[in-house]
Amino acid sequence: MVTGESTDSAAQTTGMSAERMGKVDTAWLRMDSPHNLMMIMGVWVLRPGLAYTDLHQRLEERLLKFPRFMQCALEDNSGASWVQDPHFMLSHHLVRAVLPVSDGSAPQEALQHLLAQLCTQPLNHHRPLWQMHLIENYEGGSALVVRIHHCIADGMALMAVMQSLVDGGTAPAQSVDEPFGTSAAGHRDGARDWGAQALLKSLTGFAVRALDGVANKGTNDVAKWAFQTLADVAALAMMEDDSKTSLRGTPDTAKRLSWCAALPLEEVKVVGRSLQCSVNDVLLACVAGALGQYLRMNGEQVHGKEIRVMVPVNLRSLTEASHHLGNSFGVVPLVLPVGLDNPVACIDAVRRRMHELKGSTQPLLAMGMLAAAGVMNKPAQDALLGFFSKKTTAVVTNVPGPAEKKYLCGSCIEEAIFWVPQSGTVGLGISIFSYGGGVQFGILSDARLCPDPQKIADLIGPEFNRLLTLSLMLPWGHQWDEV
Repeated sequence: MVTGESTDSAAQTTGMSAERMGKVDTAWLRMDSPHNLMMIMGVWVLRPGLAYTDLHQRLEERLLKFPRFMQCALEDNSGASWVQDPHFMLSHHLVRAVLPVSDGSAPQEALQHLLAQLCTQPLNHHRPLWQMHLIENYEGGSALVVRIHHCIADGMALMAVMQSLVDGGTAPAQSVDEPFGTSAAGHRDGARDWGAQALLKSLTGFAVRALDGVANKGTNDVAKWAFQTLADVAALAMMEDDSKTSLRGTPDTAKRLSWCAALPLEEVKVVGRSLQCSVNDVLLACVAGALGQYLRMNGEQVHGKEIRVMVPVNLRSLTEASHHLGNSFGVVPLVLPVGLDNPVACIDAVRRRMHELKGSTQPLLAMGMLAAAGVMNKPAQDALLGFFSKKTTAVVTNVPGPAEKKYLCGSCIEEAIFWVPQSGTVGLGISIFSYGGGVQFGILSDARLCPDPQKIADLIGPEFNRLLTLSLMLPWGHQWDEV
């Protein structure tokens, strides 16, 4: 990243004014490591093919309305700032790419190989931290690979960016990059940087009820909220190390990527209604089942074994995300029952554990931890975040996308897949994205710990089919205490 003695002196060097970066975003900026780069990666498969000139014009008209995509991340002794790139050129960020030639390899395999290479190539920290790679000839159409540093935005905010780029999309509001807590003078209010705004903007039911109780319902509700917070702090601090499996260990610098055919969203909803659980419960149970089967195939004993994954929890609405980029989410630790071979018992366990987490303040605590990390020096931040990465096998995130397929410059976005980065020594990331009537799973793994993540991806469909078959055999209105 670009560094300097102070933001003011660096800004004077560029001749541009600086905007202070939020503490949470600063933490993400500093989180890059040789094992894991903090890039969100995605790919759109479009048909018919997309012309470079058309895409260039669309980005000029829409993407550059978000000032963040023309700003460099400038780090100083007390944090970081956004500074306009005085030499910005869109051609530095929109580049043509060619799939590596390999005899006998399928186009998807060649694309996966290219993606694996790109996810280990750092973005240029002397320029705005994003890049798009257009493959103009891919399976009768085009493929657009997107790499964006996590300090720019989280998944919900990037969804708002996507919605602005597609045909019929609307340009962002003028205040799109104005940070939460910015005063009329344009300076971020540090006290409101994450705490108050995270609480006020939170979509988690518990946070809303807690604030309501603090404001209107008196001492008992305040005491309950305080007790819950203390209990969650203790739970996070005293987490045991995760189960030992081949998916945990010291990661390498090489990565592997995979994805599978999308699950029909309506069928996922049928399973959820039949088993009285949420769509998210169904999808997480598919992940747990696939991971368990993968470990068994590798000859590992998993009977009764559980692994811990971190699940991001969004703390704002899509409307808010469209006006404010940056990161506004927390995480909760979820234990997946990978040792349960019975898919109904597995989804029951996932449902109960997700229900237990619904009253948790852990997402807000996690966001506060990131804000605290953003004011620490790099070694202290690494030590704080490394403590939690040692307790975790994977990150599993679920982002809702458009229900109908979208078009970009007249080309239909047939497939949309993304991959979530991992921090510290975590070597596995599983991304779930609902789009155009389907649910797509993207898997990013460390090449040493999981050299062939396609094996996991290929198990998700069969796991879902087992759930679908068994759920349709159960009487509707089935009660879980009868299992």
